[in-house]
Amino acid sequence: MIILKLGGSVITRKDSLTPTLDSNNLTRIAREISNSSHHKLIVVHGAGSFGHPYAKEYAIGSEIKSTQELTRKKMGFSKTQNSVKNLNAQVCQHLLEQEIPAVSIQPSSFIETHNKRIINADLDLISKYLDLGFVPVLYGDVVLDMDKKIKMAVLSGDQIVKYLAENLKPEKVILGSDVDGIYNRDPKKYPDAHLMKVVTSYKELESTDNIQTVDVTGGMGGKLGELLELAKIGIESEIINANHDNNIKKALNGEKGIGTLIRNEK
Repeated sequence: MIILKLGGSVITRKDSLTPTLDSNNLTRIAREISNSSHHKLIVVHGAGSFGHPYAKEYAIGSEIKSTQELTRKKMGFSKTQNSVKNLNAQVCQHLLEQEIPAVSIQPSSFIETHNKRIINADLDLISKYLDLGFVPVLYGDVVLDMDKKIKMAVLSGDQIVKYLAENLKPEKVILGSDVDGIYNRDPKKYPDAHLMKVVTSYKELESTDNIQTVDVTGGMGGKLGELLELAKIGIESEIINANHDNNIKKALNGEKGIGTLIRNEK
């Protein structure tokens, strides 16, 4: 079984101020998934421009200090939830058009967090869908948080991937991003920066500038942190550039050396 994460920057126009789907990319990606040889697959996708602007505007996950603020945040929560649900419907539609039996699984309907980390999620239904040959499709969402000061939180697709992997033990995790992988330092600042083929810890990076991006869900630094935690329990993952033709197909087919492999120290 493989868990495939599709970054919000790959399937949406993430910098757009309004929710904007990248339909061309999504169509190609769905075709690559359909043409690959995989047995069991879970797809998790980011929210991109469908979730991040709302989450930022309403500061979902920050401390609530008044009844008025709670009322405002509830509207922000509902708008965000509805928007990312609409994105998920479009992702599933693109997969269905390629004869992939995608089923939508809404994270806010079965996941709770405490201080923005998952504490409760019943995965039995996901396992049953997998056993029947369906492809469960989850996504970055907003969820109820048990911390009384914040009450609600943004749940990233990356944290969902980590939780699923810890409990369902996939053969591999693949992160489809809009970059080739992890560089030893910021390639935009340093022309001699090189792509790291394997990363086992933050210590191997000469600089963390290239992973400190501004993102309500933690950016590339957040992704790497989740994947390094998975590596500690023996689950390998790979960050690949999903904007390049056939990279997803190659990764699902088990080809090596496409992006950056995150694994435990040997």
